Amino acid sequence: MVQISNFFENFLNKESIFTDKSVLMSSHIPKEILYREEQLQEVANILAPLLRVEKPSNLFVYGKTGTGKTLALKHICESMLEIAEKNNIPFKPIYINCKLKRVADTEYRLIAQLIKEFGRTVPSTGLPTDEIYNIFYQLLDQKKLIVLLVLDEIDQLTKKIGDEILYNLTRINAELKNSQICLAGISNNLVFAENLDPRVKSSLSEEELIFPPYNALQIQEILRQRTQKAFKENVVQPGVIEKCSAYAAREHGDVRRAIDLLRVAGEIAERSGSTIVEIFHLDDAERKVESDTIINTVNGQPKQFQSVLYAIFLISPQKKQFYTGEIYEIYKNICKQAKFNILTQRRISDILAELDMLGIINAKIISKGRYGRTREISLALDENIIIKLKEIIEKSLNLG
Repeated sequence: MVQISNFFENFLNKESIFTDKSVLMSSHIPKEILYREEQLQEVANILAPLLRVEKPSNLFVYGKTGTGKTLALKHICESMLEIAEKNNIPFKPIYINCKLKRVADTEYRLIAQLIKEFGRTVPSTGLPTDEIYNIFYQLLDQKKLIVLLVLDEIDQLTKKIGDEILYNLTRINAELKNSQICLAGISNNLVFAENLDPRVKSSLSEEELIFPPYNALQIQEILRQRTQKAFKENVVQPGVIEKCSAYAAREHGDVRRAIDLLRVAGEIAERSGSTIVEIFHLDDAERKVESDTIINTVNGQPKQFQSVLYAIFLISPQKKQFYTGEIYEIYKNICKQAKFNILTQRRISDILAELDMLGIINAKIISKGRYGRTREISLALDENIIIKLKEIIEKSLNLG
């Protein structure tokens, strides 16, 4: 116990290599957003009527992970709120991350969360859904108000609840006398709206905006801007920013990943007692972040997806390369053991394609002549990650 106390004392007395680590957190909203002037202006043009207490079109913003969508919307919300408060305009932005459990995993919880934004709470379950909608209508209509509801990862919402929720949200305005609500959806899925029920899609009457990926040079400049504020002078060594940008550019221009990598590299360097961040710290960070990303991804997948991956883990010690049919046979045994319905081999092929896209496996389609085509599969993960994932899946599927 004394040793631990000494450790904390020494830690406090040590000089940090960071000046402001919060600049490298995903929650940080910089005053200036680089390389997104055009998109910011378009979002501002679409949403500006809110400040005249007029309802604009609903807005859907698309783009791959780390292209600045969330940052841009939060920046616009802050700017609009500042103007609204200065001019006594009854404007209220509400931001909800639909990926969060217990916030937007059922229609009831989503509306309960919106009610909470107005300072009132309802039981987390138990009331009829119609009743909590009515409570929300009453709260909204108590005074004249224009609400901008930003639903981040909106595709996760419809995945969990169904797209009827979007129809219900667009119908809220028909129930209101004094107030109006405008939706802004953010999605990584570029064809999200195309897959909606036609009735839901027509009720949205949305405008769409696509955020393109950043290139390596743009990522470098964004990292330099953050580095100047986050680290003490000359801490980040030459080549670190360039290599970090190259890592992120490889991941379809994901600047959020680049910023995470830089922060983790700094933490690894500081933990090891170094006063500088070098390239090998970044390489360590890359391995750690990749491992965390894969683990979080698999953790959030349905049990059928996890069963297919577990089947691959069982077969891989015996063979370096294996085929869809072999995985399917082991998958069926896992389903019997876990008491799941067995999906068709075609559906398992779809899951294998997803695993390939996530970089968890390497899958090569090969022809077997008149026997059709199959996938030749190999694992693309480090042994340490495989051990962690096996534990997670065994717990999730109750395989003891």
